Amino acid sequence: MQKPQITLRYLAKNISIVIGLVLVWRGVWYVLDECDKLLFNGSHIWTALIGITVGLIILYLPDKDLKEIEKL
Repeated sequence: MQKPQITLRYLAKNISIVIGLVLVWRGVWYVLDECDKLLFNGSHIWTALIGITVGLIILYLPDKDLKEIEKL
């Protein structure tokens, strides 16, 4: 079995994917902070609880288990 070569194109593609994901996450973070300010007077507790609940539902639905959390 041959080891794949790491080329400049391969590195550039993967780095651009990582940067893109980080920028999307940063944007989502700021949007949620603004929702906290507008809807909950800056209190992060409600959006945090809603986020945890929605996240657990998203992790549960495909396999009907929460084995992904075991990796934490």
